[in-house]
Amino acid sequence: MGVVYYANYLIWFEMGRAEYCRQMGFSYASLETDGFRLMVADAHCRYKAPARYDELIRIETTIQELKKKTLVFGYKVLNDATNQVLAQGYTKHVCTDLSGKLVRLPEAFVQCLIPPAAEKAET
Repeated sequence: MGVVYYANYLIWFEMGRAEYCRQMGFSYASLETDGFRLMVADAHCRYKAPARYDELIRIETTIQELKKKTLVFGYKVLNDATNQVLAQGYTKHVCTDLSGKLVRLPEAFVQCLIPPAAEKAET
């Protein structure tokens, strides 16, 4: 089997981000229910080694930066069996209302993220 298609890493970042929020006690989907969106403003992925089909991977997700209207999630994709780093990256998000206007991050969301800012979630 060949290597995993490069764009899949961004999908894995999204999965890591959603799981991170869940583990911190906040449903990522509930932001939209409450009238907010986290729009990706910037995404970066540095590929270190290929992931191959049918290998188990692990995604470590952290909060790298948290400001009033933006936040940056950091990601590390690892081979679950060997702990080899396959890729590292980040996504920067801006908070908007449902019309697309830039707004402050909801306080309830921020409070869920503040205590574990130095922690990481794994998926």
